[in-house]
Amino acid sequence: MELSLLDKLSGTLVNAATVTLGTGLGLLLRGRLPERMARILVQGVGLTTLYIGLSMAAALGRAKGGAVDGVVLGLLSLVLGGLLGEWWRIEEGLEGLGERIKRAVRGGGRFTEGFLAASLLFCVGPMTLLGSIQNGLSGDASLLLLKATLDGLSAIALTSSFGIGVGFSVLVILAYQGGVALLAGTLSQALPDPAGDPRVLLITGVGGLMVLGVGINLLGLTKVRVGAFLPALLLAPLLWGLAELLS
Repeated sequence: MELSLLDKLSGTLVNAATVTLGTGLGLLLRGRLPERMARILVQGVGLTTLYIGLSMAAALGRAKGGAVDGVVLGLLSLVLGGLLGEWWRIEEGLEGLGERIKRAVRGGGRFTEGFLAASLLFCVGPMTLLGSIQNGLSGDASLLLLKATLDGLSAIALTSSFGIGVGFSVLVILAYQGGVALLAGTLSQALPDPAGDPRVLLITGVGGLMVLGVGINLLGLTKVRVGAFLPALLLAPLLWGLAELLS
């Protein structure tokens, strides 16, 4: 029986709804908590984000391109991607775009940081890819429903820190998760074992290192220019292919 469009996108739509709801609740809390409580909330989110980033980054240890270790490929992806990002001034471009949207919606807070942090946290990881393929192939949204619950709770905490920019990550969720779900048939042929595919592991690991940067920013330890590293997500599978070819 052919799945309907709604069946294939059910998990993605619920995920978008929970993030929207979480953003709304976070906006209600924002500015209403005493400063010390707001600070401890942000620190809690920061520490949890560090844990998520470390868990994702561990995927690099399970990836390998020919004779090249996954950690080395991850490092090369991050360094080269960061250099490209700075050359293309991605961070500044995102900040400019964020400021324009912020003025248009009369938003407050650190709009661009919130958008980037939420988009990375909600869209980079094996649960996103596996859940979307599963939903698109069989209509089973169970994995994405679990992810939607986690994302909704995270959206509350992130919005209380960053503001309404977190809510705009819904656009990335709809585009990325929805796109993967609709292309699930093609992707299942290209990635017969997505959970163990080294390309997926590399993207997950590099994304985890970027999520670590988000956590460091939340804790105020230093300022990591996370946006500049975005090209690394595209370079990771390309470098894996090159390593396989040379080996």
